[in-house]
Amino acid sequence: MSSSSGLTHFDAQGQAHMVDVAAKASTHRVAVAAGRIRMQAATLAVIEQGTARKGDVLGVARIAGIMAAKKTSELIPLCHPLALTRVAVEFQTDPAASAVNCQATVETVGPTGVEMEALTAVQVALLTIYDMCKAVDRGMLITDVKVLEKHGGKSGSWVAGE
Repeated sequence: MSSSSGLTHFDAQGQAHMVDVAAKASTHRVAVAAGRIRMQAATLAVIEQGTARKGDVLGVARIAGIMAAKKTSELIPLCHPLALTRVAVEFQTDPAASAVNCQATVETVGPTGVEMEALTAVQVALLTIYDMCKAVDRGMLITDVKVLEKHGGKSGSWVAGE
């Protein structure tokens, strides 16, 4: 692969490297990601009623997602460490689908975007729900993790489906 392939994490010789963002302008950047975890109806009821043995499932998952966004560069080898200005993790239960939907919004002012931080927040928040509920439901399924939108930087705004 070469840098002409459009993959910015490879140099002209095809070797992986961290992208140099020194010359990029610092702008306000926002990314929103989402995902869901499907489960048995009884498991969702435990989450909604707050009766899980390990405690407040969604409260703990929210904190886990926020912490994960802040640690993304330690988990994804070529991500830049970023000074995040905001991380919001929100949940919505969906009884009809027996699922919990998660959405993370991450913001910074800097030379590179925060899509990876938003995706990491969602994944870790959903993994935390799995961890806290696995004693009663090992068949939970994490699905549909994706970037919904990003704003800022040279490429401007992007919204899924537009």
